[in-house]
Amino acid sequence: MNQVTNGKAAVLGLQHLLAMYAGAVAVPLLIGMGLGFDEAQMTYLISIDIFMCGVATLLQLMVNKFFGIGLPVVLGCAIQAVSPLIIIGSKNGVGAIYGSIIAAGIFVVLIAGLFSKVKVFFPPIVTGTVITVIGLTLIPVAITKMGGGDASVKSFGNPNSLIQAAITVLLILGVQAFAKGFIRSISVLIGLVGGTIVAWLMGSVSFSAIGHAPIFHVPQPFYFGLPKFDIWSILLMIIISTISMVESTGVYFALGDITGKPVQEDDLKRGYRAEGLAVILGGIFNTFPYTGFSQNVGLVQLSGIKTTRPIYFSAIFLIILGLFPKVGAVAQIIPEPVLGGGMLVMFGMVAVQGMRMLSKVDYADDKNLLIVALSIGLGLGFNSLPTLFQHLPATVQMFTGNGIVMSSVTAIILNLLFHGIKSTK
Repeated sequence: MNQVTNGKAAVLGLQHLLAMYAGAVAVPLLIGMGLGFDEAQMTYLISIDIFMCGVATLLQLMVNKFFGIGLPVVLGCAIQAVSPLIIIGSKNGVGAIYGSIIAAGIFVVLIAGLFSKVKVFFPPIVTGTVITVIGLTLIPVAITKMGGGDASVKSFGNPNSLIQAAITVLLILGVQAFAKGFIRSISVLIGLVGGTIVAWLMGSVSFSAIGHAPIFHVPQPFYFGLPKFDIWSILLMIIISTISMVESTGVYFALGDITGKPVQEDDLKRGYRAEGLAVILGGIFNTFPYTGFSQNVGLVQLSGIKTTRPIYFSAIFLIILGLFPKVGAVAQIIPEPVLGGGMLVMFGMVAVQGMRMLSKVDYADDKNLLIVALSIGLGLGFNSLPTLFQHLPATVQMFTGNGIVMSSVTAIILNLLFHGIKSTK
């Protein structure tokens, strides 16, 4: 089933695009609104974000001696960068945002070789724990979308939203249960399209985004002005980029396990460099830092298609959508509950992939039980209630409020403490 024609690969690529689209546009939307951008600026921000997601993904696919991990990974803007970038922009101006992003991208490229040594700290007990936590921490995001996207409003969880989400999930399950071959591999796409049609019949689909979007758009370097290199802003973005590298490491190992391609030190080095180059280009073209998208890992697992060909199509589609905002706006008509239903299945698959990796661990050793229990407990707990550390410095809170990072750090430290570095080789 891994050998697919270009036509089928294109459809699979579209499925990957729709799976990551909401997460990709969320970052420019949140930052743009946080900084009070006008409609023209927001249009540019979203369009260039989609365009650069395609470019960033291509950088990871095109393997050479310098960059590219060559796994079916899709890159999108890192959600953890939203709050820090709003803070930087509010205090030091938009120029400081992009100066800090460019500097952080250079930092990632320079330390890629050193950071690739982390493979020694990621045996199955660590990678399995981290990937499980990635999936479990993202499930609440899917549930929130299933209810309408904003849990603070009175309409949250209304019957229409629940019906749309449920139909999407049922369609995915139905296709997985009764279809075969290629049709089965695009179950998420069928679920999203079917859920959107039902939502449209219920009057929940708005086409206004298509009407407001321009027909064509050209990427412009330094659209918001020249970058400003502020040292504190740069340090903040370096921290965020380091967090993104930890998350990407989990994504790389998960994809390596799914595709049967062991991830070696050189692979990580090229992967980090591609990510760093994408971040530099993001700073130049006024978009944001990139990281591997976990929802697409679940899609690779669910579809059973483990080659990179569909991802090439997805990257090309993203670039085209970035040039034609009116076409790209079509993906924005998918209602939040429908996206939530699809995400629930995909994030659940990510968690299951982590559990599958954890099945290789020897639980007869009580120390291993402690490592997994405490790492998952802290990861989920801190992620669900980040205000636990609200009296600590903001820099510290960036780490403690990120369940994936806390789970990674805890699992690595406990594994070294109980088993030493020999067990990681």
